Amino acid sequence: MTPVPMIEPALFAGLVFLFGLLVGSFLNVVIHRLPKMMEAAWHAQCAELRGEPVAAAPAYNLWWPRSACPHCGHPIGALENIPVLSWLWLRGRCSACGASIGARYPAVELVTALLSAAAAWKWGMSVQTLGALLLIWTLVALAFIDLDTTLLPDSLTLPLLWLGLLFNLGGHFASLSDAVVGAMAGYLILWSVYWLFRLVTGKEGMGFGDFKLLAAIGAWLGWQLLPITLLLSSVVGAAVGIALIVLVKHDRRVPIPFGPYLAGGGLVALFFGADLTRAYLGQF
Repeated sequence: MTPVPMIEPALFAGLVFLFGLLVGSFLNVVIHRLPKMMEAAWHAQCAELRGEPVAAAPAYNLWWPRSACPHCGHPIGALENIPVLSWLWLRGRCSACGASIGARYPAVELVTALLSAAAAWKWGMSVQTLGALLLIWTLVALAFIDLDTTLLPDSLTLPLLWLGLLFNLGGHFASLSDAVVGAMAGYLILWSVYWLFRLVTGKEGMGFGDFKLLAAIGAWLGWQLLPITLLLSSVVGAAVGIALIVLVKHDRRVPIPFGPYLAGGGLVALFFGADLTRAYLGQF
């Protein structure tokens, strides 16, 4: 059997970076449209339960209609849809109406590309890189959806959980037993925190989507990396929350999504979790 020719690590990482830009552009579509698709489905289900006729809605999904300016409806052409470069070329404005295009769009593309290239550099041409890319892309989408809507869609968290268990059938990031325990522990840890907080305060401290997200991270990385994931996400989340309340006068009654911090902690654990855990345990 002829061996597969290897690509130079720098070239491979560069190619994955370019592909990551394209994926980041698609993730912008997912982040924007998936919550709207969920809302439309909820309205249709409620109308059906009330016995009301459900009007046929125009096709709206991740593929159709084509992307357009939200201000004037100008269809975005191919040259206007080149990741990062088109935004720079247009100076962050619609070519038709001149309305501002948020800098978050190229930021999502660039973050996705950089994380993808980092995975390619770390694991090279391997199955681990493929798995890391799937995990990275989904975590990026979930983080920004939660930031916008305080929702973590089951249509992303549950497939991510099962994919983690499936991927670790081969023990690529953790043994299957560690992955199963990680999924169970990830869910039960935040589930316990939720109910303890509710019993003490009578309020809900987080959503069920957070349980499923941490379960998915545990399924991918194993139970051993859950402590570092939780520690990082909790410390950063608490620091940002305090800063928002003190500096921006954020209303304490308005919930702050925890998903972005869990996703960030999971990404740090993916790349550095084993090293950080060894360094910490080495002190004892």
